[in-house]
Amino acid sequence: MYQQWIKRIIGGILLVSLLMLGLYQPLREYFLIPKKIVLFEGEQYSIRNNLAVHATTYSNENGVTVQDEPGLLTLGADKPGTSELLLDVAGFPVKKVDVHILKDFKVTPGGQSIGVKLNTLGVLVVGHHLVETGQGKKSPGETAHVMIGDIITKINGQTIKKMSDVTPYVQQAGEKGEPLQLVISREKEIIETKLLPLKDENEGTYKLGLYIRDSAAGIGTLTFYHPETKKYGALGHVISDMDTKKPIVVKDGQIVQSTVTSIEKGSNGDPGEKLARFSSNKEVIGNINRNSPFGIFGQMKKEVGNGIADQPLPITLSHEVKEGPAKILTVLEGSKVEEFDVEIVSTIPQKFPAIKGIVLKVTDKKLLEKTGGIVQGMSGSPIIQNGKLVGAVTHVFVNDPTSGYGVHIEWMLNEAGIDIYEKSGAKEKAS
Repeated sequence: MYQQWIKRIIGGILLVSLLMLGLYQPLREYFLIPKKIVLFEGEQYSIRNNLAVHATTYSNENGVTVQDEPGLLTLGADKPGTSELLLDVAGFPVKKVDVHILKDFKVTPGGQSIGVKLNTLGVLVVGHHLVETGQGKKSPGETAHVMIGDIITKINGQTIKKMSDVTPYVQQAGEKGEPLQLVISREKEIIETKLLPLKDENEGTYKLGLYIRDSAAGIGTLTFYHPETKKYGALGHVISDMDTKKPIVVKDGQIVQSTVTSIEKGSNGDPGEKLARFSSNKEVIGNINRNSPFGIFGQMKKEVGNGIADQPLPITLSHEVKEGPAKILTVLEGSKVEEFDVEIVSTIPQKFPAIKGIVLKVTDKKLLEKTGGIVQGMSGSPIIQNGKLVGAVTHVFVNDPTSGYGVHIEWMLNEAGIDIYEKSGAKEKAS
């Protein structure tokens, strides 16, 4: 025990000595070696090694192979499990590395254009309006302190699911001269208030003085499909209401196939847009049960191929994504999925789920000519690097439509409820 500590102290002194000798770059490479490495079964992990660091097995319950080459240290993942490696310099231990090997995991990449239909949890308040009464113009909604972005979930104790549920209560309350008992969801609060409908002198009906909505629709791109669980992920970012700018709280929803009809090309300060329509048969291909900062998620009713990469691909965890060439899959015309070149400019090896972990730049001449870069409707387009799914396109830079952000696929899978960690202990990395 004491000998081990003495060796570590000497190893630390050795590192300081090397720093004083001006070996900054090799030391920087050493400090960039993570304390925890997560690999999939059969993968390799290479570490630049100009400091003559060696790795020896400290505790090897499962297979991790170590290959030392001049300037390079390569770890091989033989089978699922957890191992510990001890890095040493000149025989003195300087760093311990935990290696978690996960069971081989694959998903099918998307790229297809999809139509999205969301049903809200109750009815969403998107604005106020004035009612023409005998005493002047008034807004009952404002008087009752109902705010834009509020979701009305109950009226007089009864659950409200859609706009048509509201009208009968409004007319009955107005005729009786009794206020409605509203239950409202506001951010993370539940609020109760009373609202007395007023009669519109022009139309002869009672009104709330509120603009409300119970659904939303749009288009996006499918990111992945997991054949084993039938779960999918798309868009890579949250869907917000266009009026309130707040995330839509989803009761349920559906995705359908869509057809791209034209492209509005983007330019500096004016991001472009895919124009699309829902396919004529309007066949529902999946449901929506979650609208989160990482996209929309649910289960597919049928498997939809993209015609390019219909076979499942391995994924890359956030810390393994590299700067360099990559490809995205997306639709520019009709329903045909195509492959385009991009460059991953930077990537953040995130330890916890977060959006905007990748910065990418479109380099494909055909895509630049057609769209100007990244356009609205392209969100969710899968990013593939070295034959692995690494993430999804999410946002465009408004002042530079050739560039934008991506989200790591690890976090989208995590949000979809797919356990890629197999309860191996590696899940601590993303908890």
